[in-house]
Amino acid sequence: MDNWDEVRTAFQVARMGTVSGAAEVLGVHHATVIRHIDAIEARIGVKLFQRHARGYTPTEAGADLLRVAQATDDQFNQLVARLRGQGSDVAGDLVVTSLDSMAPILVPVLTDFQKMHPGLRVRYLTSGRLFRLEYGEAHVAIRAGSPPDQPDNVVQPFVRQAISLYASSSYIKEHGQPSTVPDFAAHWFIGPEDPDSRAPFYRWLRDNVTADRIAFRVTSEHTVKEAVLSGAGIGFMTDCEASRLPDLVRIMGPRDDWTAPLWLVTHVDLHRTNKVQSFLKFLKERSQDWT
Repeated sequence: MDNWDEVRTAFQVARMGTVSGAAEVLGVHHATVIRHIDAIEARIGVKLFQRHARGYTPTEAGADLLRVAQATDDQFNQLVARLRGQGSDVAGDLVVTSLDSMAPILVPVLTDFQKMHPGLRVRYLTSGRLFRLEYGEAHVAIRAGSPPDQPDNVVQPFVRQAISLYASSSYIKEHGQPSTVPDFAAHWFIGPEDPDSRAPFYRWLRDNVTADRIAFRVTSEHTVKEAVLSGAGIGFMTDCEASRLPDLVRIMGPRDDWTAPLWLVTHVDLHRTNKVQSFLKFLKERSQDWT
């Protein structure tokens, strides 16, 4: 394909569904959009769109083009993000990704760092998927478990968060407070929706509490906190987060086999940029208060 303007136009028509919508996104006249679509269809000899009163619907060939063009557009956007991160200023986008359970302690750090650098736009991503640093999807990733081994990444040990079992004062008032593991047989627990969760504390829970006592199951650590606070049962929380919630009672203190190490991961191309180094230094200093 030797005319990328036409491909870009077809991509936007497929996205927007109308010529006028594509023209607005591209900043061109609608006649230019029609001309590009006619030209690319004539060049490849295949109809990319079905025209109708409501707009343009991609044919099977048009849908194929949309998938490829979307991937290409994503990669260009990721490249731009990487290039923006290579400057000397602490400005532009700073993209940080972590487990959702780290949000209560990371958001204040990110907020304070952004206040120090008004030209910075923070994007904090907590999706369950693994963001690809090699494509510029994030500047800094905080990952748990075994050391990440993706090529071209710089991996640094970070912290181990203390995790304990907690219950709300309302739960204790209604059910009493267990003092030993055998006492757990008479209590209710909050556990994962996935019965085969690999989290070390949930493996311990499976070994020490029968499934019928796990009466409340969730899919995120944020929901665990809400369930514990509401009195649904006894659940695992980090000590750092629980310390902010005065209504909680610690049932069982942290164990080494409940925790997994956290790692700071950056891509080698961005690791030594001023923006990334400034944030890593700030984050490490603030993390001293987490334990």
